[in-house]
Amino acid sequence: MSAYPEIRPGGSLLIAWQLKDKRVVLVGGGQVAAGRLVHLLQADALVTLIAPSSNLNNEVRYRITTDPLAMSRITWLDRLYEGPHDLDGAEMVLTAIDDNEASLKIWEDAKGLKIPVNVADVPPNCDFYFGSLIRRGALQVMVSTNGRGPKLAALIRQRLEDALPPDVDVAIEKVGRLRELLRDRAPGVGGKLGRDRMQWMTSIFDTMLDARAHEGTAHHSHPVLHRTSAGL
Repeated sequence: MSAYPEIRPGGSLLIAWQLKDKRVVLVGGGQVAAGRLVHLLQADALVTLIAPSSNLNNEVRYRITTDPLAMSRITWLDRLYEGPHDLDGAEMVLTAIDDNEASLKIWEDAKGLKIPVNVADVPPNCDFYFGSLIRRGALQVMVSTNGRGPKLAALIRQRLEDALPPDVDVAIEKVGRLRELLRDRAPGVGGKLGRDRMQWMTSIFDTMLDARAHEGTAHHSHPVLHRTSAGL
């Protein structure tokens, strides 16, 4: 038995893609597009939405006509996709339309321009997949089945979310502030300073976890997170 992690081929590289102020083209205005739009806006992306007004569902229409935050981030083109020029400046392309031929054309255009693309419900034409997401403040947890079972992913996500303590988002914010204070007190990247900071943070949480083990977790109590959320 090796002391190193076992390699299990066939997975995806799960990363937190930074899209703040980056242009994403979303083609479609139905229910799937509405979900994609939420993900993009939560990532602070700039969205070019291409969909005729006749194809907009209520949520998408709300985003582009009533929601102030969404309206400030969305450029809406009230028409069908026309060609590669619609992808100018895009760093990501998403399609969520029922027209297979049009989806294939958009996929080909995006691939020709070397832009990562996701074609809804067509895994072979996806450079990446959308998973089922838990969001609690800065915490984001994604459950992915690599396109095999989105509904099952949603069920697993719900089980995981139910297990999270209610104050986990506050605890994470406190930890983030603590790390910032440490960087201010001991600036620098890598080397001994970086190792010392990491070791200090690790020792804090080891101490907290030891305390939790002694106190127990009756009634889903989470003393470690409770102390962290109360202040470090």
